[in-house]
Amino acid sequence: MNGATISADIISYTSLNEVDKRNIENKIKNLLIELTEKYKEDDFFGRIIQGDYIECAIKTSHNALRIALLLKTFIKSIVLESKTSNKGIKYYKEHAIRLAVAVAPITTIDSGKGIIDGEAIYMSGRAIKDFSTSNKKKIVIKNTMFFCSQDKYIHEQFDTIFSLLDTLISRCSAKQCKVIYLRLLGLSENEVSEKLKKSQSTISQHSTAAGWHSIDKSVSYFEKNIEYAT
Repeated sequence: MNGATISADIISYTSLNEVDKRNIENKIKNLLIELTEKYKEDDFFGRIIQGDYIECAIKTSHNALRIALLLKTFIKSIVLESKTSNKGIKYYKEHAIRLAVAVAPITTIDSGKGIIDGEAIYMSGRAIKDFSTSNKKKIVIKNTMFFCSQDKYIHEQFDTIFSLLDTLISRCSAKQCKVIYLRLLGLSENEVSEKLKKSQSTISQHSTAAGWHSIDKSVSYFEKNIEYAT
């Protein structure tokens, strides 16, 4: 049976100061704890390795895109302490993380022993390995969201959606990403308004500017079709 994995790395991690690195790392750890509880029926397991590399696994593929977008928008919504404006920081603010979702067999998800094994984790890891910006003198970023499947047709079908979502989210501000993150968790505009202590009109403006309608439709399409397709 196919499961799903998400491999991700923080873009331009070495450009961040130590305060921002520790802040981001701690917030990601807390997010992974929350996702473990929210998706416990899917046996969700997530971990952060060496500060800038994230691995997640779930036994079913249904929620894979939603979880990937939760990671992306949450991390992009983190406000940096650093006031510098070098190119690495610019890329971080624009993309935050690079991620790959693989839908393929998973043989082991053992959170107690920290083991994720199976073709899916190898596929998602390989998909982003060659695009890492760590220790590179020249940074070129074209895409930061990838979909992997052993089936060529399924790969092309969903990778196109990932590419379009990538473009949408790259244009979002930190505030817009925070709104999208909360909407992906299932909160209504009213609930987001109350949580962020902002007017509903402001939340609506952020949702519209971020392309929430298209994001929501894409996630719904993925959730309705991915298990049938695979």
